[in-house]
Amino acid sequence: MNISVNGDSANSKADERRSKRRFSIAQEVKYRLLYGERIGEAGTGKTMNISSGGVSFTTDAPLAPGLPVELAIQWPALLRGTVPLRLVTYGIVVRSHDHSAVATIDRYEFRTQGLRVMA
Repeated sequence: MNISVNGDSANSKADERRSKRRFSIAQEVKYRLLYGERIGEAGTGKTMNISSGGVSFTTDAPLAPGLPVELAIQWPALLRGTVPLRLVTYGIVVRSHDHSAVATIDRYEFRTQGLRVMA
């Protein structure tokens, strides 16, 4: 797990346009573009950074800006030290280029993924 906080130096704060603190979290992500009642494109990638307002992540291919997207992110912490968690977010793709995209977080929930078996 790799987590760091971006924007802590005075110079980077002056250059930073975002209003939310971003955390560099590299975790597995599954994404699904939502076309009303049906699911469109789906793929996997890795998160690059997360804030309370959005997620930057890698993609298999460029995603269409303006479309609703669901992200399922493997969360780095375990519930009660044994239960894996997944952060599921719902938002809009705001930009995409080559093999990366940025999506808003309009709604989110944590879900459990079952008990982890300890060897």
